[in-house]
Amino acid sequence: MFAADTQNGYNVAYDGGSLSLKAGVGVKLYVDNKNVRLVKDKTEIATIPVSAITEITYGQDVHRRVGAAIGLAFVSLGVGGLMALTKSKKHYVGLTWDDGDQKGGFAMQCDKNEYRGILEALQGVSGKKAVNSDAMTVKN
Repeated sequence: MFAADTQNGYNVAYDGGSLSLKAGVGVKLYVDNKNVRLVKDKTEIATIPVSAITEITYGQDVHRRVGAAIGLAFVSLGVGGLMALTKSKKHYVGLTWDDGDQKGGFAMQCDKNEYRGILEALQGVSGKKAVNSDAMTVKN
């Protein structure tokens, strides 16, 4: 079967899109052969038929841990200085769909250990190839 965890789901953070949720809210993502579902506190937020998925994207937001480095600088200048050079990666997966009169999309932040499984699950059930959004360029 696919890499989807249909029983326990994936813990993700909603990062924005057409759903009525605040960015940063933790939700569960469930993927099966018919639907992709987002659930918050046992309440279903969205059900997207896999046949309606039009695009899957993924990318990483890399930022320096400056805030953590500043906090550590007060404790130990050496450790704080080294911490400023480390990187933190956030893994994002985006999903867009068009189900007749229901169109939408959202981005979610995924755990670094699960985002590849989420991508494989979404690609497997939808038949769509995920696009690396970091490699995309926008022309005006």
